[in-house]
Amino acid sequence: MLPEASAPQPFPPVSARVDALNARYAHHSAIAVLEHAMTDSDTGRVALVTSFGAESVVLLHMVSLIDRATPVLFVDTEMLFEETLAYQREVADILGLRDVRMIRASRTRLAARDPSWQLHRTDPDACCHLRKTEPLLHALAPFDAWVTGRKRFQGTTRATLDFFEPEGTDRIKVNPLAHWTPKNVQDYMANNGLPRHPLVAKGYPSIGCAPCTTPVAEGEDPRAGRWRGTRKEECGIHFVDGRIVRGPVAKAS
Repeated sequence: MLPEASAPQPFPPVSARVDALNARYAHHSAIAVLEHAMTDSDTGRVALVTSFGAESVVLLHMVSLIDRATPVLFVDTEMLFEETLAYQREVADILGLRDVRMIRASRTRLAARDPSWQLHRTDPDACCHLRKTEPLLHALAPFDAWVTGRKRFQGTTRATLDFFEPEGTDRIKVNPLAHWTPKNVQDYMANNGLPRHPLVAKGYPSIGCAPCTTPVAEGEDPRAGRWRGTRKEECGIHFVDGRIVRGPVAKAS
């Protein structure tokens, strides 16, 4: 008589896998966290989401050392600085990245919601949702996890970031650089001879869309030039159930 097949074990939900991953890799280095995130069965299918901004080259370089075929999702809002688009091409070529995917908003949605391309002036949150959140949600559909460049030093809304965090019940966000300082970032770029975004030298330590980004004066917060004069702090790609999440998701009691 053949032995009875054992019943398949239920796959743990996102929250349980996040807890396990944070416990498993709590004391690992950034590149070790990234490498494990790309191979651990608890993370599943992983993509890197990048803006090709001021500090993006750090994670892009790490990915190139681990697997150059890793999917890299770049959201082109079609309102980016020309310098950013040129930098994207330069970095992808230098690092030999083989799967950079340019993500853009639906033509139909743009025509319906922002035919005059002035939505950023009247409702910047709606503009970010249309040009960033919606297309990124669509692009992330095949993936179980995505890698971000967020760091604790980038403001109070990010002050308690873990390496792994849940994005609702659908995906895991991986933050390999969560514990890095500004000096760590600059040292890594210098030690590896990585190209700098040309706008950094012109006073742009944090770079978004051209209409919504201004230079930062000495002594200002590095993100002070993003949506200056408004209460807006995040672009909107950090979301749960379609809603912007400005900080780590609180665990249920």
